[in-house]
Amino acid sequence: MKIAIAADHAGIHLKKYLIENVKEVEFIDFGTNSESSVDYPDFAEKACAAVVSGEAERAVLVCGSGLGMSIAANKIHGIRAAHVESTYTARLAAEHNQANVLCLGERITGAPYAAEMVRAWLKAKFGGEGATAASLSRHQNRIEKIKKLEGK
Repeated sequence: MKIAIAADHAGIHLKKYLIENVKEVEFIDFGTNSESSVDYPDFAEKACAAVVSGEAERAVLVCGSGLGMSIAANKIHGIRAAHVESTYTARLAAEHNQANVLCLGERITGAPYAAEMVRAWLKAKFGGEGATAASLSRHQNRIEKIKKLEGK
């Protein structure tokens, strides 16, 4: 599985940690790799473009809090970015919201725990373990409503 990954200057250390420690996937690194100040929307756009084009299946975005990256990513048509702070919310982002982008904050999340969150998100399947047709339909209906919002 190919996963796009990007960070601003406040997220480069966590990005590097994830690349080095989450070996279950192949990361495509869209930068930045410097502590010089950059604008997070530029890097969110690069990684999300890879998801939209199919170059990557999903993306992980890192900034200081994860919030800026999440806001920027969610402006891109076809992206459902989730800012998460636990393995539980990471799993639910995949199971209930079919989030294709995970946003993390280096300043608020320890690196080993962030790696666990990424793994939980990657492992989770839309609808959840043992999902029924009714629960899949319910969640898919909500995803379709989100897609309609993109067109407004």
